[in-house]
Amino acid sequence: MEENVFFTPEERVQLIPLYKKLLRLSKDTLQKDDCHKLKNHFIKAMSEGSIPRNVFGMNPIIKDMQTAIIVAEEIGMRRASILGIMLHESVKYHLCSLESINEEYGEDVAGIIRGLVKINELYSKSPTIESENFRNLLLSFAEDMRVILIMIADRVNLMRQIKDSPNEEARLEVSNEAAYLYAPLAHKLGLYKLKSELEDLSLKYTQHDVYYHIKDKLNATKAARDRYIEAFIEPVRKKLEEAGLKFHIKGRTKSIHSIYQKMKKQGCPFEGVYDLFAIRIILDAPLEKEKQECWQAYSIVTDMYLPNPKRLRDWLSVPKSNGYESLHITVMGPEGKWVEVQIRTERMDEIAEKGLAAHWRYKGIKGESGLDEWLNTIRETLENADNDLDVMDQFKLDLYKDEVFVFTPKGDLYKLPQGATVLDFAFSIHSNLGCRCIGARVNGKNVQLRQTLNSGDQVEIMTSNTQTPKRDWLNFVTTSKARNKIRQALKEIAAKQTQFAKETLERKFKNRKLDYDEAILMRLIRKMGFKTVTDFYQNIADESTDINEVIDKYLDMQKRETEQRDEVTYRSAEGYNLQQPSDTKDFYKDDVLVIDRNLKGLDFTLAKCCNPIYGDDVFGFVSVSGGIKIHRCDCPNAKELRSRFPYRIVKARWAGKSQGKQYPIRLRIVGHDDIGIVTNITSIINKENDISLRSISIDSNDGLFSGMLTVMVDDTSKLEALIKKIKTVKGVKQINRG
Repeated sequence: MEENVFFTPEERVQLIPLYKKLLRLSKDTLQKDDCHKLKNHFIKAMSEGSIPRNVFGMNPIIKDMQTAIIVAEEIGMRRASILGIMLHESVKYHLCSLESINEEYGEDVAGIIRGLVKINELYSKSPTIESENFRNLLLSFAEDMRVILIMIADRVNLMRQIKDSPNEEARLEVSNEAAYLYAPLAHKLGLYKLKSELEDLSLKYTQHDVYYHIKDKLNATKAARDRYIEAFIEPVRKKLEEAGLKFHIKGRTKSIHSIYQKMKKQGCPFEGVYDLFAIRIILDAPLEKEKQECWQAYSIVTDMYLPNPKRLRDWLSVPKSNGYESLHITVMGPEGKWVEVQIRTERMDEIAEKGLAAHWRYKGIKGESGLDEWLNTIRETLENADNDLDVMDQFKLDLYKDEVFVFTPKGDLYKLPQGATVLDFAFSIHSNLGCRCIGARVNGKNVQLRQTLNSGDQVEIMTSNTQTPKRDWLNFVTTSKARNKIRQALKEIAAKQTQFAKETLERKFKNRKLDYDEAILMRLIRKMGFKTVTDFYQNIADESTDINEVIDKYLDMQKRETEQRDEVTYRSAEGYNLQQPSDTKDFYKDDVLVIDRNLKGLDFTLAKCCNPIYGDDVFGFVSVSGGIKIHRCDCPNAKELRSRFPYRIVKARWAGKSQGKQYPIRLRIVGHDDIGIVTNITSIINKENDISLRSISIDSNDGLFSGMLTVMVDDTSKLEALIKKIKTVKGVKQINRG
């Protein structure tokens, strides 16, 4: 009765074939009682009904069986991985403990489940999965490499199953994760086939029209492409056979996602992508003759077709650091089309297609050197062990022992060096936050500024408006950013104190109705033993030098010099230590910008791509340098920024008043080339208060004119009023903001 509740009729139909297939794939790796214990376990789980379905309504047992089949069939993983997949939900929902799993199935299985459960907890803590930091933390939390492989397989299975799901929001989230996180991981581990499938399915769900446009184009051109490949291959095949080489040739069409990336990169339509496929010549050569036969095949191909010398890639003489070996050459084929030809042996092809560390840099993905070396070690060990994945038991991922990963209260993730303190973390978020930091709450407990952080800590910075940086902060921060910002802040504080001291001295002179001579004061400062004017004023600010005493000494020196009536010898300009004028503040400093939770005064600049002005709907984008760039919500780049870097978007809005600050705005005007139209437009602008014309350029062609005006304007309301007035000019047909 319980089984009928747990499984729908459709799921019951799926269950038996899945079970038989999984048994067939894994029976030689399972131990004697594994199947019996697993069956009893699931009967108990179904009767209690405490393992919920996911957001797509998928049955947990069927979903895990499908994932187990992928890891067994397409990755080649064995008993521990399969049992770990089938049992981890039960541990997660407390149907059984890790200790009981350890007793019944062994530490190997328990270790994998421990990694899967820890990563589930990590997910619940951080919504910002798009970052490189999250991927690194994921790897360090997983410990056992097989956990990462299982997660990739699980995501592939999920992407395959959700094509008809009505939960569009969840499908988009899962698809974005596949593109940002799981596809790059699969690529790094050499799972090229699964990586391509994840990318294609992600594109299919997130950009449906683009995916089917390319797919339809590929289908429409398939016959012609097949004919071309055959025409290209046939003469090559004959020459290779005549040379006595053993080989096979195949043409491989690029993935839909790969074609889309080329269209974007090259800014061309589908028809403009010339290398839709690659020809692969795979030689069956003995190890000692591999290079010789590859170069022989290369010679045959380039004798028949003109090569492009700039596109030769020789990873045969010097293999890539990850072990990838192949010869790549682009040649001019029939009909004047460029064709990429890859030449390798069966051994090289096996490593490139199936090896865990194979060609993960092939498409330009960069990673940490530690990860690179570790993957190379896995590849070499796997080759020596004849690809038996059981040898992975010995590998633990200890790459990130020199780094810690810390969460904000919102779940954003930051990477810091080992030994980083609360103050380092505050400065890594923003300089203003660091300067005002008085402590933090780490995992709910109050701690001091110098508290050292650990991976996985959730840190809430506490601030005070009266806090200022102290010189002793330099003794316990570890990051160069924090150290530089503290030094910079201390210099700014000293500069303000110096200015205040100077103004105080001038005020004291005025109070005593004295006009002081700058030259005499400079000589007095030198006589008092100060090396620089700044040191003198700093002493006044610290109250270690009394102002009244300085004035008395000044009057004494002035009196002596007047009595002597000596001609004043003026010193050269080099003898003066002049105060540099402070940097000009941001042109738009009076336009208060409110970012996120009423944090005012953050450094921001207005993006030049869309020129936002006061009153526009805007958002902030955290740039690489750490500052915030403000874009209009309808900026041409907004869609790309939101899709590629959602974790760097911050909410923003204008607050306060524009206070007369003017912004340069471009207006594009199109209309009939009537007599006097330009004069009428400029006349309207000149009559407007607080609006000025900075530049104008006009082109006329076949009775039409197009003009580009740059005007200085306060805010959107005045700009909209101006646009309405210009539209009333006879002959103006269109006016748009540039």
